[in-house]
Amino acid sequence: MDTARVAVVGAGLMGLSTAVCISTLGPGCAVTVISDQRSPDTTSDVAAGILIPHAYPDTPSHKQKQWFRETFEHLSAIANSAEAVDAGVHLVSGLQGSGGVILTRRVEDLWELHPSFDIVVNCSGLGSRRLAGDSAVFPVRGQVLQVQAPWVKHFIRDGSGLTYIYPGAFHVTLGGTRQPGDWNLSPDAEVSRDILSRCCALEPSLHRAYDIKEQVGLRPSRPGVRLQKELLVRDGRRLPVVHHYGHGAGGFSVHWGTALEAARLVSECAQALGTPAPHSKL
Repeated sequence: MDTARVAVVGAGLMGLSTAVCISTLGPGCAVTVISDQRSPDTTSDVAAGILIPHAYPDTPSHKQKQWFRETFEHLSAIANSAEAVDAGVHLVSGLQGSGGVILTRRVEDLWELHPSFDIVVNCSGLGSRRLAGDSAVFPVRGQVLQVQAPWVKHFIRDGSGLTYIYPGAFHVTLGGTRQPGDWNLSPDAEVSRDILSRCCALEPSLHRAYDIKEQVGLRPSRPGVRLQKELLVRDGRRLPVVHHYGHGAGGFSVHWGTALEAARLVSECAQALGTPAPHSKL
């Protein structure tokens, strides 16, 4: 086998980051991203995207530090590059630029991707309850406000991290909530008023904020990030799967580090299938 056909299920931050890492490793893999949701309709689009370490109780601390360091170095390089202004679309353009394909389609069962694909990477987040039978992953509901307040140039965060003001490239994100087990994607007007009140207490100028939009996202949380290989076997058929999900509120802070590790696991699967091992260029 000269080229391994890899399907990445999920087009949020994890799915796209993993697809980019697999594609950038070099020859040996043809990557297709498959998802029923694409930007701007993913959980990742709701997230404020601040680089703050997040603790995973069931993940070794040295591994968490490695993921954070690799992510920091990657984002720092982007911030200091000519592409800094366009970084919001960096992952998508990077994937397409390296020959990747993105398909809009709902995956009901990982087995439906066989035999069209040789390896499947599961970055489906909460969808893994169904696709991987993982009852350990659960939603933590987050409601935020995205507002126009271009005079806000620095982030402000209270001690608990529940109330925060994070300026971004296109809007300021005001938050937030942490509601474990809540699947409701509809904004709550009372919660929005509370968020705005708390943020205005930290930064009174936000009373002048305009074009206020309510957003809700469900963080795919579990005690530890699931980042591992699994070989599915059915009726004599074999389907290698790499699971990469369960980052909860800390996804942005470790996404590149975990995507690199997921890409290395895909490389191991490709080698097992007889595909020439890609050489890392990262």
